[in-house]
Amino acid sequence: MEPNNNNDNNVSRRGIFQLTLGWVAAAFAASASAAGALRFLIPNVLFEPSQQFKVGKPDDYADGSVTFMEEQRVFLVRKGNTYRCLSAVCTHLGCTVNRAETGYHCPCHGSAFDDQGSVKGGPAPRALEWFAVTLSKDSRLVVDKNLRVTADKYLVI
Repeated sequence: MEPNNNNDNNVSRRGIFQLTLGWVAAAFAASASAAGALRFLIPNVLFEPSQQFKVGKPDDYADGSVTFMEEQRVFLVRKGNTYRCLSAVCTHLGCTVNRAETGYHCPCHGSAFDDQGSVKGGPAPRALEWFAVTLSKDSRLVVDKNLRVTADKYLVI
C-alpha cells in the first residue's frame, strides 16, 4: 500500500496571507467597536463661562454714560443713580451691535435700535434684551445674563 501524499493539512502562502489579513481585520473591527463604546460612556459637557459677572463699582461709570464691555457683549447704561445692562447681540443673526448717535446699529445687516433697544429698522425680529443688574456684597455691580428684564427695570443706588 502506498502512503497517502494528499497534504490536506498544509496551507499555502496565499492561505496564510488571507488568514493573517482576516485576523488583522477582525482585531481592528473589535478595537474600533470597543473604542466607540468607551467614547459613548464619556459625556459631552460644554464648559461655558458664567453668565453672571461683576463689572465694577457704581462710581466707575460717569453719569449719562453707555459703556461697552466687549468680552461680555453688553452695554452698561448709567443715568443718574440708575444702572441697566443692554445686550449688544443683534436679535437677527447674533452680530455685535455698535453704539450710534441715536441708539444702536448692527453693522452686519443694518438693523437699527433706539436707546431702549427697540427695533427701528432692518431685519431684526425683536428688540435687544435687557439683563438684571444687582449690587454685590463688596459694592460692585453684577450683571446676570440669565435674568432677562423689561426695558423699564433699573438698579437704583
